[in-house]
Amino acid sequence: MVERLSPRAILDKLVSFPTVSHDTNLPLIDWVEGYLASHGIEAFRHPHETDPAKAGLFAHVGPKVEGAVVLSGHTDVVPIEGQPWSTDPFEVVEKDGKLFGRGTCDMKGFDALAIWAMVEGQYRDLTRPLQIALSYDEEIGCTGAAPLIEAMTKVLPKGSATIVGEPSMMGAVTGHKGGTGFMVHMRGFEVHSSLMHTGVNAIMYGAKLIEWANEMNVENRAKTPDAVDATFEPPWTTVHVGVIEGGTAHNITALDCRFGLDFRFVPGESSDDWVARFKAKVAEVEAEMQAVVPETRIDLEEMFYVPALMPEEAGEAEALVRRITGDNAPRVVSYGTEGGHFQDGGYSTLICGPGDIAQAHQPDEFLTVAQFEAGERFMRDLLTELAG
Repeated sequence: MVERLSPRAILDKLVSFPTVSHDTNLPLIDWVEGYLASHGIEAFRHPHETDPAKAGLFAHVGPKVEGAVVLSGHTDVVPIEGQPWSTDPFEVVEKDGKLFGRGTCDMKGFDALAIWAMVEGQYRDLTRPLQIALSYDEEIGCTGAAPLIEAMTKVLPKGSATIVGEPSMMGAVTGHKGGTGFMVHMRGFEVHSSLMHTGVNAIMYGAKLIEWANEMNVENRAKTPDAVDATFEPPWTTVHVGVIEGGTAHNITALDCRFGLDFRFVPGESSDDWVARFKAKVAEVEAEMQAVVPETRIDLEEMFYVPALMPEEAGEAEALVRRITGDNAPRVVSYGTEGGHFQDGGYSTLICGPGDIAQAHQPDEFLTVAQFEAGERFMRDLLTELAG
């Protein structure tokens, strides 16, 4: 008789795979694919477009009709380097009512529950189908979600409601900010600093773009937000620079300067508009540089794009989750998820998963046993709902 693992046993297995974003996730995908297959569930892989060491996975149980509920999770986790862990990060350790391990909270706890629900659903007479979607590279900008969704819609009957299981303490989260980020490379011209007027200091010209970010934050904070944007904290679009490097010596105008600049925009504002404003400022600064030395320039590389999740009017996913949980509180978050990609793909979408986002990415990351059990109750009630 084929073994049906408990949610905890599945979590132990998932955490044992060190699926840090810069490494492979294929051993985990192999295991999930094999485990689902052992219960007669056909899973489909979606290989990374350029990295053969990564893949997503999706599957379907229940009647082969449209309208499935999709359980969405990511398989990658953030690095552990430099973090003072008191337990093995890739082993689930239960202590004081908490399950310690990298990804227990973000978000292998939900993944384990979703895999468990898929197998349980296979043995029930579901009247509405259930699907699972496991992505790669969420932690480096949700870059694996959009191609995975596109692949799913070509193979499986189209789902209609998606539950993204990011940690929300099993509360219903109906919206989040969007985000987009660029790596900026200022390419200057070196001269001795005593003749700095004949050179182009990449750091000092880069500072003009950073100061523009400061000015935009002041401008945005002064705006009166609309009703939806006012629910976010903060209720305005933010522009941020967190890492910068460049220069050779204190007496040489900097040849290079690199920094990341990203936006977290409220749903009421367009990411395209913000990108256009930024690129216009880049063109202005670049023209100033080239007026001194024509071959200088500014290179931009888009690092990620995460669409905002918009609160829905009479959303199917929201109604489903609120019906199961009894949670009627309005709730939005400022961090991004793959939910915006699902919503853009035509799915009614909501975030609901076990755990506290404050534990995500931390040393000694944990998911409380109580939250994991609450997630299991949710899955049991969801399966009852899908069985009609």
